[in-house]
Formats: sequence, C-alpha cells, structure tokens
Amino acid sequence: MGITERIDAITKVSGEYLSSILPAPKSVKIEVSPRCNYLCGFCALRTREHQPKKDMDFRLFCKMTLEMRESGVEEIGVFYLGESFMNVDLLVDCIRWCKGIEFPYVFLTSNASLADPESVKRVMDAGLDSLKWSVNAADPEQFEDIMGVKAKNWYRALENIRSAKKVRDDGNYKCGLYASSIRFDGEQQARMESLLSRMVVPFVDQHYWLPLYSMGSFATQREEELGYRPTAGNQGRLEALRDPLPCWSAFTEGHVTAEGYLSACCFDANANWRMGDLKTQTFMEAWNSPEFIKLRAAHLKKDVSGTVCEQCIAYS
Repeated sequence: MGITERIDAITKVSGEYLSSILPAPKSVKIEVSPRCNYLCGFCALRTREHQPKKDMDFRLFCKMTLEMRESGVEEIGVFYLGESFMNVDLLVDCIRWCKGIEFPYVFLTSNASLADPESVKRVMDAGLDSLKWSVNAADPEQFEDIMGVKAKNWYRALENIRSAKKVRDDGNYKCGLYASSIRFDGEQQARMESLLSRMVVPFVDQHYWLPLYSMGSFATQREEELGYRPTAGNQGRLEALRDPLPCWSAFTEGHVTAEGYLSACCFDANANWRMGDLKTQTFMEAWNSPEFIKLRAAHLKKDVSGTVCEQCIAYS
C-alpha cells in the first residue's frame, strides 16, 4: 500500500468509526520530541508561550505503545508536532521498540534539515517503514521568510533528501521515501514545481500535494501576512479532501504529546484538546474518555458549538 492510500484510509471516517465510542484507531502519532529547529510563523508550535525542552520519556513511550498494540493499533507515527530528528538517539530507540513489539508500520515526517546520512541510516537500521519529507519553500529567500531560520537549512535539507535515497538503496532498506508540499497559486506554484522536479521528486518514491492547513485558527494573522488562503481545518491531502465534520482527527487517528496527553486535534500545540493523560490512564481509557465521547457526539451531529472545536476555522 502506498503512502497516499494509507493517508486516505485514515482520513476517511466510515463504518465502525462513525460513533462516539470507538475501537482503537489504526494509526497513532506520538510526539517523540516537541522541539523544532524551524520557526515557521504559521505553525501551531509558534503559539506556545514557552517552547518545550523536554522530549518524550522512553519508559512512558514503551508503556503507551504496548497498550496501543494490544488494543489493535497497527501504525505508529514517531512524530506529532515537533521535529523528531532533534533527538536521534531517542527516535532510534522508539522505532526499534515499536518494531520489536510487532507494529506492522512505523512512519515519520521530517523537515529533512537534521536528517544527515548517518541519522537516516540509523532510523532505517532500526526498522523504519516510511520516511516523508515536508518541502514547502521554493528558494532560499522564501525559506527564510516562511521558516524563520537561515537559508543554510534549506540547502542542507535538499542535500539530505538526495543522500537519504542513496543510503536506502545502498543498504537495501525497505523504507519508503516520500515527500509532500503545500500547493500554492500562480507563480509561486510554478516555482515549487520547478524545484521539486529537480531536487526532490527524483529522490523519493512518491510526492503528493497538501492544501495549506490553518493550524486550528491560531495563526490567521501570520497567514494573512504571508498571503496564504488556508483550507478549513485538516481535510487530508489535496486530491482526497474530507468533509470537516466529523473531523477525522478525533475519530480515526490518535495524537499524543511529548507530555503523554492524548489530544483530539492534529494541531494541538497547547493541550486545548486534551482528552486523557496516558501517564495515569490506559490508552483505551483515554481514547474513550467521557470528554472524548462528548466531543465526538457533537461532531457526529455536525454542531460543535460550545465545544473546544467551536473556534476552528473549519466551522467558524
């Protein structure tokens, strides 16, 4: 199954997942590190008053993922909002652990700037099944404007994308290599397509387009400054957009912060959508907590007024 088929399977809310009380999700993303070396002005991470410095506790990670596997979760994303290559040692340990307890699919999204060849080799040695790059700036100037850091990171990221394919092929690893990009308009889109055709697409198995997400409506001022026209909420990839209600993020995929909180939102940088504490609850207790059940019921009624989701751009 290709990456887009996997994404589409998760973002489609149907069958037994059209309920407020649910079986375990097939996929869960876990924030190995909440830190990031980029300063993207529109990212939900930038809304944090204090940027976190503490990464996931490995013992907690093991506890949570064992419960997830026993409950039927099949896919683990070793990332959530932060950049997991900020802590390569922990990332490798988490991947190796997940494969050791027989998760069929362990995946990762990265900005590529810290994914040097040695680090990529280590995560592939550990058993990573999928590594996806996020590429959203057409040139160094735009990179500095949007990502908020020096252009050397743009050059480094592109070189790491090129090197990763060589590492994968030379080592005969089974890890898929992918890339996604935000689809813009007009001249900007033409510039992106030119960059991707030369510097990214030749070094991945598949590239796909995303709409510009609005990160829970927390960054609308910056979006306006950058001239972005975001889509409502997170409706999946561009060629298979989903209805915003019910939002798949609350039904078919779990999201766990580095502090161990289960969130109902894929953009929850400030624990506004906290549904449970996996330090004190089992995964399934949190997944079907009273708070989560109530929120899902509102989504199923397609009326989220009075809930934490009320101010999301998808519904306002």
